[in-house]
Amino acid sequence: VALERAIINGATNGPTGLLNTSGIGNVAGGTNGAAPNLANMLALIKTIGAANAEFGNLAFAMSPQARWKLQRTAIESGQSERVWKIDVPDNLLGYKAFVSTCVPDNLDKGTSVGVCSAIIFANWQELIIAQFGGLDITVDALSQAIGNKVRIVLNSFWDSGLKHPASFAAMKDALCAS
Repeated sequence: VALERAIINGATNGPTGLLNTSGIGNVAGGTNGAAPNLANMLALIKTIGAANAEFGNLAFAMSPQARWKLQRTAIESGQSERVWKIDVPDNLLGYKAFVSTCVPDNLDKGTSVGVCSAIIFANWQELIIAQFGGLDITVDALSQAIGNKVRIVLNSFWDSGLKHPASFAAMKDALCAS
């Protein structure tokens, strides 16, 4: 979970995160964010297409809160059809759609502080995840010996990057709360 969160949103002394990588497409909802709608989702797809990157493993990624909002949002005012059809849980507008709590719901935009969600559309084949040196395991039988305990420390070293940042687009100001 920590690795996925760092790959998506970055981490201190860790990966920059795809949402913080310069060169990814940006679809802005508004000055203070906006409720995501069909036009925003189509703009994410258009942004990737305009960058000649609409190929490969194309899919949406968002938080459960963003999915909930899109499942409640009508395609057009007064219509019963929703942007994300409830009966097709892993598909949004003909593309695969994934949901993860690692996609942030606490971003800022204007006066909307800590309440904006990210919605990502990307060619996920362009994401590189690298592990360096395997797992480093240290068995420490001394530092907690008085309590008759053995301390085991496990470290792993990771990074991530985007081969072609234009293969990624994000709406980082989606207002998805009820």
